[in-house]
Amino acid sequence: MTWYINPDAGGQAEIAARCTEEAGGRYTIETALLPRDAASQREQLIRRLAANDDSIDLMSLDPPFIPEFAQAGFLAPVPDDVAERVTEGVVQSAVEGSTWDDELVAVPFWANTQLLWYRKSVAEAAGLDMTQPVTWDQIVEAAEGQGKLVGAQGTRAESLTVWFNALIESAGGEIITDPSPEDPAQIELGLTSEAATRATEVMQMVAESDAAGAAFSTSTEDSTATGFESDDGGFQVNYPFVYPRALGAAEAGTLDPSVPDDYAATIYPRVDEDTEAAPPYGGINLGVGAFSQSPELAYEAAECITSDENQAEYFVTNGNPASSEAVYDDEEVLEAFPMAPVIRDSLDIAAPRPQTPYYNEISVGIQRSYHPPSGVTPGSTGEAATELIDAVLEKEDLL
Repeated sequence: MTWYINPDAGGQAEIAARCTEEAGGRYTIETALLPRDAASQREQLIRRLAANDDSIDLMSLDPPFIPEFAQAGFLAPVPDDVAERVTEGVVQSAVEGSTWDDELVAVPFWANTQLLWYRKSVAEAAGLDMTQPVTWDQIVEAAEGQGKLVGAQGTRAESLTVWFNALIESAGGEIITDPSPEDPAQIELGLTSEAATRATEVMQMVAESDAAGAAFSTSTEDSTATGFESDDGGFQVNYPFVYPRALGAAEAGTLDPSVPDDYAATIYPRVDEDTEAAPPYGGINLGVGAFSQSPELAYEAAECITSDENQAEYFVTNGNPASSEAVYDDEEVLEAFPMAPVIRDSLDIAAPRPQTPYYNEISVGIQRSYHPPSGVTPGSTGEAATELIDAVLEKEDLL
């Protein structure tokens, strides 16, 4: 069987080898590497599946694209007994990210979320009590006061949609209010709501602040982590990979060990002081190709891949958090990720991006409208984005 995987540090290939050995000859899993960015991964898989490609047995899917694959009939149905087993003891956000039209259509694998990472020395010098929720305004003020950076992903890519979705959800709103009408022209957007305006205000405030840095409009997850590792590092929102990355650099001698020693993490910043944050939800779930010649064995392999043992190993070696709740009590996980309990708590309140078969059009429309973040205007940017996306969904315009 062929498993199409997103790039990682070799963890999925290692899991494939272990599950092949455990299968005792029933199947052999070979991996095929997809492009690095999520949009290109989607494009390659969609094109193959649209051509009824039966070489796709398993695929690692970014959760926002799962409704599109399911609606198009590109995913083999999940057997009832498999669905029951693979959702037992799994964080709710991962189950929701694998569900479309009230049915489980993919197998939860790893569940990612962004945390607020901070340099302990910077927060202490600023007088911030990081045991209590903090707001975007507070961390920007603290960073500016000490000449430090606040990192977020401001580049024109999927990561910008991730940031905006977290802001609007944290403000009590949604990008779309009805994600699943059969007619895309009937989708109602929430980009002109009060919550959307407040989200845009925060985005503009961060991007225009002295804490944003000169390259904020091209900042990716990796470049944000690099800035946080520098002498200017203060705060960043990013995924848990930043911690093992810094430890690895320290071990390699390219980063002073005092830097990762100064790392700490807490729940995502709030937009408003009295409203709980809604951190990004991400990760990868496993889909079985609708045209696979061995869907039963593919689901057997998916259960092996997503076992607690494999999820724990993947967490420790590749820095990708588990969807299984039990893994967060694993001693090796807690040793490698002291902030594992924070990750688990974040997943409890994480908000997925809009689940709709037309997600790609909506996300690209947001990227076009809200980039650069320093150029947005509360109120009018939401109106312009709504006009563009509505025109695209009504087939009156192209992205």
